[in-house]
Amino acid sequence: MVNLSRRAFLEFCAKITAIIGLESTFTPQIAEAISKLTSNAPPVIWLQGQSCSGCSVSLLNSCDPGPSEIITQYISLKFHGTLSTATGETAMDALKNLINAGKYFLVFEGSIPSKMPEACVIGHIPISTLLKNAAENAEGIIAVGACASFGGIPAAENNPTGAVSVPHFLKDEKINKPTIILPGCPAHPDWIVGTLVHMIKFGIPPLDSKGRPKMFFSKLIHDQCPRFSDYERENFAKTFTDNGCLFRLGCIGPNTYADCTIRYWNSKTNSCINAGAPCIGCASENFATKTNFPFFRKGEQSRMLEEKKIS
Repeated sequence: MVNLSRRAFLEFCAKITAIIGLESTFTPQIAEAISKLTSNAPPVIWLQGQSCSGCSVSLLNSCDPGPSEIITQYISLKFHGTLSTATGETAMDALKNLINAGKYFLVFEGSIPSKMPEACVIGHIPISTLLKNAAENAEGIIAVGACASFGGIPAAENNPTGAVSVPHFLKDEKINKPTIILPGCPAHPDWIVGTLVHMIKFGIPPLDSKGRPKMFFSKLIHDQCPRFSDYERENFAKTFTDNGCLFRLGCIGPNTYADCTIRYWNSKTNSCINAGAPCIGCASENFATKTNFPFFRKGEQSRMLEEKKIS
């Protein structure tokens, strides 16, 4: 690796080992996997469907290592529609050559417009066609973010494009490839890098029934909440600036599996609940799929006041 001491490299490997929940004795094997990634074999192709590019932004918000290190040293990122410097026919030719060569890992962000292919195109090619071609030659597929995992906001009820998730699309196209989903709006950079490393070195990590890595999504946010003791004592916040449990302000942590509250975001400085914002369940399979899905449940405050009058 360029401009990286062995000590710094091993420190990074130890962090990745911890991220994916392995004992420190696995660090040498993780180092071997990362070395394989950085030696340009196998490469990673990142395609974007119907999305806001938020998961790409999340990857760029990574720290220890930073984004430039991840995409240039730790991951052999060969194509990314937003980050690649090549444009036009040059970029499309590079993508086609990579797909034809095979032996790569495919990362897909966003949903797929199954009923309106022209709603999302790259180089005049529908993203559904690109995904089908890329998935057939991939070693493994990682669906990154709520949209790729479950459909997300683009697949909300009454959407005209027929947006579907990556697993849904692959099933319809009868493409049977190892596929992992990393829900969340956006997905945490640790989840992306940790899953890639695990796939390279150990293969598919243990998954739950939805296809999510158990190392990141095995526990409810509620069970790991820094305000759990407030919930137990029924000390509920009345406003977002109050101390106390945020359940009555609409928190969906009791129904959402992820480790946000212990992993932290924004260079590991904070999480939604720590900042006084209820969990909106963005890692849940139900996130934004129905028109009545509440980002914030209106009425909880009035119900609480009504209960107080009765008591």
